[in-house]
Amino acid sequence: MEKQWVYREEPNPEIVEKLSKEININEYLAKILVQRGVSTFDQAKEFFRPSLSRLHDPFLMLNMDKAVNRLTEAVFNKEKILIYGDYDVDGTTSVSLVYLFLKHFSDNLEFYIPDRYTEGYGISKKGIDYAIEKGFKLIIALDCGVRAIDRAKQAQEAGIDLIICDHHIPGDELPGAYALLDPKQKDCKYPFKELSGCGVGFKLLEAFCQQNTIEKEKLFELLDLVAVSIASDIVPIVGENRILAFYGLKKLNHSPSAGLKSLIEVSGKKNEFSISDVVFSIGPRINAAGRLTHAKESVNLLIGDAKETDAFADNLNDRNKERREFDQSITSEALEMIAAFKDERKSTVLFKEDWHKGVIGIVASRCIEHYHRPTIILTESKGKATGSARSVDGFDVHQAISECSDLLEQFGGHTHAAGLTLPLKNVDSFINRFEEVVSARILPEQLIPKVEIDTEIPLSFITFKTLNVMNQMGPFGPKNMSPVFGTKNVIVDTAPKVIKDSHIKGFLHAQNSTKLFEFIGFGMANKIESIKVGKPFQIAYHLEENNYMGNKSLILNLKDVRFDA
Repeated sequence: MEKQWVYREEPNPEIVEKLSKEININEYLAKILVQRGVSTFDQAKEFFRPSLSRLHDPFLMLNMDKAVNRLTEAVFNKEKILIYGDYDVDGTTSVSLVYLFLKHFSDNLEFYIPDRYTEGYGISKKGIDYAIEKGFKLIIALDCGVRAIDRAKQAQEAGIDLIICDHHIPGDELPGAYALLDPKQKDCKYPFKELSGCGVGFKLLEAFCQQNTIEKEKLFELLDLVAVSIASDIVPIVGENRILAFYGLKKLNHSPSAGLKSLIEVSGKKNEFSISDVVFSIGPRINAAGRLTHAKESVNLLIGDAKETDAFADNLNDRNKERREFDQSITSEALEMIAAFKDERKSTVLFKEDWHKGVIGIVASRCIEHYHRPTIILTESKGKATGSARSVDGFDVHQAISECSDLLEQFGGHTHAAGLTLPLKNVDSFINRFEEVVSARILPEQLIPKVEIDTEIPLSFITFKTLNVMNQMGPFGPKNMSPVFGTKNVIVDTAPKVIKDSHIKGFLHAQNSTKLFEFIGFGMANKIESIKVGKPFQIAYHLEENNYMGNKSLILNLKDVRFDA
């Protein structure tokens, strides 16, 4: 699939030059900083030195006073508290965070994760029934609940107070909870709107510390869980999320909790974890239990002690291997189905009754890699069609689904990902309606995958100093991605090699220089015939460090190549 190269807007050259001199970096890195809102010495100092002291006051969040007062009352009156969370990584890390912290102050804690298949997403009737039966007086719901109108009413009628910590987009009606914490709700003046569900739970605990003069260090020891949630829920790595992720990754890499340490060991990774490593290595293993069996297995790992976590981690690793097999099989089927109409539609909606519900979100993402358009994968569950949606950059799939709401029983999510349930009889109508909505709204350029290039740069500036400064711009993730550089007029003297059937590897140099740079292009074997010895071309790439047997070198990780140099 051909990609559209998009260069970021050139910032004011005077600001770039001034910043470059003030902090002693090259103009290309200064340009990237200015593009990311860092244009003065003080802003650069703050950016390069994230500080927990710059976290926002949690009491700025709407209803925080009420929530923390009720939590404090429950803890000190020894009331039974049920910690309730979603079955994905954000939900299970949220539950683990709140459970591990509050157990320092309460012996009356339990957690509850709904079964993906029998209860579905969000606060379930079965979950509230359990709380009633066991005599809980307070439920803290994490990463879910902002649309749980009926369940909040059920809890209220049973005399159970409900604190909701959510980050999803609210509906027109809010649940009648004792306290609703969600920075996205109307009238909430909290300065940062993009917290993960675990991040909202963290702010509740931070407020609890402040109100009860508890040292926050005890809470900060759990930031590895927050970092895993931030990475896995694909929230923007800016503002508070960047600070929390920065310190959470430090904790993860140097003194992780017992459960995460065991997961790191079974992953086999030896180097330090980045946000991307968490997304592709830790997140899927935590998610595997909820996808194939029950997510309480993941919470048991995350809250467990060192004597038991190795066995839990081995179990999750086995589940993840099973998940991969389902993923590969269903993706292959889905791609065959899409091939029948690949050029006719602006959207992809596929339904097959025997697809495994636990991997349909992953399959939707895989399909977008091949056919770049909003995608929904549906399967049958309990006599209904249930599905996961994923979107392309810039297109609000949640809004598009909402325009089909008369065909649905429920839906929810974000601009880039959503879940939905509908009667089986409505599947065909939904496929057609969703296609109509997408066709009317999507822009032609949104259907072409983009390579967004931060700046052009001569290879003479590709040095270890550039790499070292660049790495300090991390953690990298959405809204603060690892820089993509563009360089024109590069040449190979020897044809690159194909490795593992689909990747390419070789050496290149600038047209006006003989200094060689190693490069690798994952999934780019189809480009090898076009890369001619001695013929200039241009590259878009990440700059990375190659560490082999203790020998460090620079390597260019190609995103794309073009031949109109």
